[in-house]
Amino acid sequence: MTLSRNGMVAAALAAALLSGCQIQREPPDAAQIETVGMRALQQADAGAERKLMAWAGQNMPVAQRELGLLYQGRPRQRAEAMPLFEAAARGGDAEAAFRLGEMLRLGGAGGAAQPAAAAPWYQLAAQRRHARAALVLGQLYKNGDGVARDDRLAARWLAAASDGGNAHAMFLLSYFYSEGRGVARNPARARALLEESAEHEYPPALQELALTVQLGDAHSARDERRAGYLLKEATEHRHNNWNRF
Repeated sequence: MTLSRNGMVAAALAAALLSGCQIQREPPDAAQIETVGMRALQQADAGAERKLMAWAGQNMPVAQRELGLLYQGRPRQRAEAMPLFEAAARGGDAEAAFRLGEMLRLGGAGGAAQPAAAAPWYQLAAQRRHARAALVLGQLYKNGDGVARDDRLAARWLAAASDGGNAHAMFLLSYFYSEGRGVARNPARARALLEESAEHEYPPALQELALTVQLGDAHSARDERRAGYLLKEATEHRHNNWNRF
């Protein structure tokens, strides 16, 4: 038995509608969720916020994080951001773990600063290659803030942040190698890290390197011209929003 022309058209339409429904049921990817999150945050788009709430309710870590970021900026809902960040972090989202660490360390939702409670979340994010989390974790161990002071662990996490391209970490780690703190003393490695941090236009590194080449050392002859150039660069970038501790 063959289908009539009208029957074939109806079958094709039904198949297309079924396919469209299946496509709509597919969960959004991270980029799509982040786009909706940006719309909710920057444009106060209520529809976008409802989507985030629905996705977060389905235990999508990126949606939980984006909703947490939205609530974090609202004084009345700031307390709701922390459980959302925690849920997302437990679901594998490194950025959410970092944000939760920041809220705890700095005193989120009107609470007291809790650097000791923040450290595990920074570590979770750092283990997932979050460079800024590794930087802060290194600084916690360097300063003994909420954790026992440990130069070896400080150097380890600063190295992880440095490997992730964080210029601040490169700068701090250069001192560890220069002084032999937590690592074997290595002046050549210290200088290389200082140079790399300066290449990333980190102002303190530019200034430190300028002073070094102005005087000259075992790694380079005195160079007034380069020193002047580096100082100029440091001045131009001093207002950059660097992730200082």
